[in-house]
Amino acid sequence: MRSTTKQNQMKYFNTLSVVAIAVLLGSCTVIRQGEVGVKRKLGKISDEFIDQGPKGYNLFTTRILKVPTRTVNIEVRPDLPSKEGLTIKTEVSILYRIKAEAAPDVLRKIGMSYETEVILPVFRSAAADVTSKYFAKDMHSGERAAIEVAIRKQMGEILTPKGFIIENVLLKGIKLPDGLARSIELKLQSEQEAQQMVFIKERQERDAERQIIEAEGKKKIATIQAQGEANAKIIAAEGQKKIAEIEAQGKALAMEIEATATQKANDSIHKSLTPSILKLRQIEAFRIFGLSNNSKLIITEGKTPFLSIPDKF
Repeated sequence: MRSTTKQNQMKYFNTLSVVAIAVLLGSCTVIRQGEVGVKRKLGKISDEFIDQGPKGYNLFTTRILKVPTRTVNIEVRPDLPSKEGLTIKTEVSILYRIKAEAAPDVLRKIGMSYETEVILPVFRSAAADVTSKYFAKDMHSGERAAIEVAIRKQMGEILTPKGFIIENVLLKGIKLPDGLARSIELKLQSEQEAQQMVFIKERQERDAERQIIEAEGKKKIATIQAQGEANAKIIAAEGQKKIAEIEAQGKALAMEIEATATQKANDSIHKSLTPSILKLRQIEAFRIFGLSNNSKLIITEGKTPFLSIPDKF
């Protein structure tokens, strides 16, 4: 009997422990990175948000609602109107996030279904309003970026005061009506061909300009070469003329030096020829004439002496 009672007490204690552990675990939560928590106690939303980390709360009176503050991507496939009245099938990504300090107000005024309640309706209205101002072909051209910016700006004007930040609106896919798509393709093909012809024309013009420049360059080079050759001939002629002048000056100087030397030699000889030496020279000359076997007549002034005249004379 006692053992049965003891077993029942143990079972009750174990059950109570399990319930206590379950309650304890159920009253704890973890706020992760990229989100904040907001307490809802007895249906009333707290004015403060809870940062990341483990948090405890009263399981029976309180709940902690988690609101993402990281960037969230919503993908939608709306049919958007164009300026000419066509319906364009599109694929769009909406990138948004919620301000941490605005999370309590978002839950209080909108609730957890803020995407379907606010963001998507605002997007459809803004997107339809913007695309209706553009032609369908513009969504395939460079105007796509302008359309994205306009939609994001219009959404931000409505949603930013409510605590939402629209980071970007991306038109990822656009499907035009078949006839229009074919027309756009043909037009783009024609524009590409026209651009190609313009490119070919510009290239030919550049080639012609290049040839003209090359011809002018060759002409200038030939002119410079001819001028160089003419200048070289002039310089050579002037050089030869100067050389001739220098040679003439050298010859004149040499003749002047030679004449001066001869004059000096004659002066020296003249100074050395005394009357006695002259008479001696005359006598020697007479003697040499006297040695000859030929007949000869020597006329003197009558004062020159004849010494050692040979007998045959």
